[in-house]
Amino acid sequence: MMNLTSLIHNLRCSLLRIESRLLQAAGLDRHLGPALAINGPSVLPQINQEPQLDEQQNPEQPPGLLDSILWMAAPKKRRTIEVNRTRRRAESKLLKVKNNIEPCPECGHLKQKHILCGFCYAKVCRETSKIRQQIQAMEGGPLRAPAVETVVVYEGETPNQGDKDKRIVEMARKRPGWFSY
Repeated sequence: MMNLTSLIHNLRCSLLRIESRLLQAAGLDRHLGPALAINGPSVLPQINQEPQLDEQQNPEQPPGLLDSILWMAAPKKRRTIEVNRTRRRAESKLLKVKNNIEPCPECGHLKQKHILCGFCYAKVCRETSKIRQQIQAMEGGPLRAPAVETVVVYEGETPNQGDKDKRIVEMARKRPGWFSY
């Protein structure tokens, strides 16, 4: 257990280190004289004994209080509500009016020009997943697929002469009207 004298000595050393770090950060001289000298009891250790104990205990000083502070810029003045609202509602941040919207020729849903209709795209995704399921049922897995072109043949269709060397996937239902061959 520490006695009172060693506790006060450690506290004094810590405060002196903090003071020296603050003076270094402010760019002031490290060796300043005391501003006021008072006569008091000899409970506190003498100043001339401090550097010897400091060197014996810790030859390298630990990082100080100001070493861990992240210095950041701070605004000089507060922005008013009017300025904030004007900045947030700037002309460049408003939604733009789109003039390139037209109905889809296949389904009639509204879409942008030169962009695939979302409704038609969902239909294509569903049909593609059914074709993939049929391919997996035929071959038993994705790693057993031959490295040739695939042709999808629906019910009531026959493969062409050019489709002899291609992989043929037969679907047991009618071809959708939007899915051309």
